[in-house]
Amino acid sequence: TAHRSPNQPTIMNKLLFNIPRPTVPVFVRNAPRTTADTTALSVGGKPSEDESGKPPIEEIQSTSSSWVKSDLVFPVRRIYCVGRNYREHAIEMGGDPDREPPFFFQKPPDSIVVCSPQHPSSTSSTSIPYPPKTSSLHYEGELIVAISKDGFQIPVHNAMDHIYGYSIGCDLTRRDLQSDAKQKGRPWDAAKGFDFSCPLSPIVPQEEVFKSLPLVNHGDDENNHDRDDTHEEKLKKMQLILKVNGSIRQQSSIGCMIYSVSEIISHLSELFRLQAGDLILTGTPAGVSEVNVGDRVSISCGSSSGGIDGNFLMPCEFVIGPQNH
Repeated sequence: TAHRSPNQPTIMNKLLFNIPRPTVPVFVRNAPRTTADTTALSVGGKPSEDESGKPPIEEIQSTSSSWVKSDLVFPVRRIYCVGRNYREHAIEMGGDPDREPPFFFQKPPDSIVVCSPQHPSSTSSTSIPYPPKTSSLHYEGELIVAISKDGFQIPVHNAMDHIYGYSIGCDLTRRDLQSDAKQKGRPWDAAKGFDFSCPLSPIVPQEEVFKSLPLVNHGDDENNHDRDDTHEEKLKKMQLILKVNGSIRQQSSIGCMIYSVSEIISHLSELFRLQAGDLILTGTPAGVSEVNVGDRVSISCGSSSGGIDGNFLMPCEFVIGPQNH
């Protein structure tokens, strides 16, 4: 072992430059919150507070409800994506719709673009530049799961305990590059992992989502009486809808996934150790197609029969802008 001379100066490693980690803001419903409630929303359990002991909030009015922005942000470590997790989408992409082990790919963390809600009086919208080297940019609306608890080889029945909250977003895809890569047996990185390829809404904590979801009547069977839905069952009843210029292009219940959220987490944790800060895009329904410059995309997730305004997650809205040069 080499020994350092007493007169030899200590060499300190220095970063050439600092690279900040991408973050996603956390929003909650507009309701009075206690300090204890706020602490529970923190990924690390230690939110910052102002002099009153409550986090500063910013109220955003939508057409029929209010959201408040907490001082919490979700730091993004990795972005995992599930391929062909809806039967009809697997068919439209030429795949086998039968249940087979799920496959995964990744997007770089800095591909996210947070599409924060706008005040009703605002005419601005988040702009996503049309990417270069493609003439076939496709939308893929998806439910996004935010992980806050580390885990490896997670059992399905424990998977929901690792979730911090949910978002909705779009897996933008250069479809022509993806098709070419498939034909040549090459990776999809250029098709899936380009700049601005993951627009998404702010994250809503899991307990906030399920407080808004309606209960389901299981009948008078003594074994089911007074039994509440599990979080997983409530998720399956949510409707994911993507519109382009106001017209519905994708619509499906989360329950139409081939693999449920719990199963996705369990399978993924067999391949990677999941850690706090991971996001999982859970797959897209049928109806994917092209968008062009000037098109407005809006994604929602909720139900017409429940919730404050039918939406249990923040909407994700953006417009396709011209290419950056």
